[in-house]
Amino acid sequence: MLAKNARLKQINTNTLWDKAYLSLKSALLAGKYAPGERIILRKVAQDLGISLTPVRDAINRLAAENVLDRGGVGQGGGASVPLLNSWEFNQLMLIRIGLEPIAAEASVKNATKSKILNIEKYFEQMKKLAKARNLSAYLDAHYKFHFGIYELANQEILLRAIEATWLRCGPTLNLALPEYNPGQKRHKHHLAALNALKQGNGKKLAQAIFADIESARGDIFHLLK
Repeated sequence: MLAKNARLKQINTNTLWDKAYLSLKSALLAGKYAPGERIILRKVAQDLGISLTPVRDAINRLAAENVLDRGGVGQGGGASVPLLNSWEFNQLMLIRIGLEPIAAEASVKNATKSKILNIEKYFEQMKKLAKARNLSAYLDAHYKFHFGIYELANQEILLRAIEATWLRCGPTLNLALPEYNPGQKRHKHHLAALNALKQGNGKKLAQAIFADIESARGDIFHLLK
């Protein structure tokens, strides 16, 4: 049975190792774990409704990818979310600034009306969630908005590189949320990105994504040690 208010969605029983990995990765990308937070094997297994073995494999895989720090051993073991300092965070955000505008500019050629409407749905969700100060859910919609655009580029290697950087940044965005309202400050950049996508203007879309990331980088950098 899924635990009350669990952050992870239950999964069915095929390919449990991969699905446990994908579920944990999605939670990290959406900022559902805070920096320094321990990820307990037993709790994750309970939330997903599966045994400890595939959860341990998924956590070990994320640790090997330097997404998580290794924790203790045994049933109560697991890993922890890295606590980035300002220097580490700045490096990751500079990588985002380098990669994401490229994906954004390339996305317009595959932006069908239905795909744009789906991205716009996440934009509207972001507005409502920011206004309601539901910041954890805001980060999930924010992730889906950005990756909805980048996936249109149809450049798998580039997308995986962006995703790897987000996996390291997502929890730190969560940490900084109480100090600022991203929905208000970043709204103009997200709106500009959406409008550029609708217009098929790749350069303007890339500029809006650059401005969005740079704004977040500047704000959060000063909140970290």
